[in-house]
Amino acid sequence: SAGDLRPHAEPAVLARGFEQAGAAAVSILVDQRFGGSPDDLRAARSATSLPLLAKGFFSTRSDLEEMRSAGADAVLLLLRDLDQATAAQLLGVAGELGLDALVETHDAEELDRAVELGAAVVGINARDLATFEIDRRAQLELVARLQRTRPGLKARDMVVVAESGVENRAHGAAAEVAGADAILVGSALMRAPDPAAKLAELLARPLVKVCGLTREEDVAAAAEAGADLAGFVL
Repeated sequence: SAGDLRPHAEPAVLARGFEQAGAAAVSILVDQRFGGSPDDLRAARSATSLPLLAKGFFSTRSDLEEMRSAGADAVLLLLRDLDQATAAQLLGVAGELGLDALVETHDAEELDRAVELGAAVVGINARDLATFEIDRRAQLELVARLQRTRPGLKARDMVVVAESGVENRAHGAAAEVAGADAILVGSALMRAPDPAAKLAELLARPLVKVCGLTREEDVAAAAEAGADLAGFVL
């Protein structure tokens, strides 16, 4: 929907740069409809020791076997496109192959399905794959809901990943405050003149918050000065 974000991207160069910038893992798009391929995964594997997530539309055992042979450490399972029985089967296959699985959800129903599956890593995507619209508020509400309704679950059994819509440090901080363990960032990095530098910026500390704002012009001034967060006393 956004067109080619980086037509001449070199997966090996990007993966190496992301590792040096502090990434915990690298997601590699392997679906040809979106400009990716398993060869991109192989190129990234040759350049980094970080865990690699194969990001595509997988529905069969052979799909996962192909990703494993190409160098993936984990695969994406989209509950939007999988019924519960197939999702459970693929989770089992992933375990047999030594692959982790990022089980991706988009709404409350899918989130409940992921919990029912006992998924160890759950992604909550702010992007609606039908419309490609971003709704970060709905995403963060789902992250917070998971923590409220299942106390202690995340710490014991689940890694929660906030996916999509992260453009700056404040977005990442909001995901963390809501209860996410990690963020998955794609478009913001691939649009940046220097993707590795953009990642380092997203991971930078500390954040700057300007508190006690009461007027719209104050908020604009704080943003122009470089603030990451704005505080309001209600």
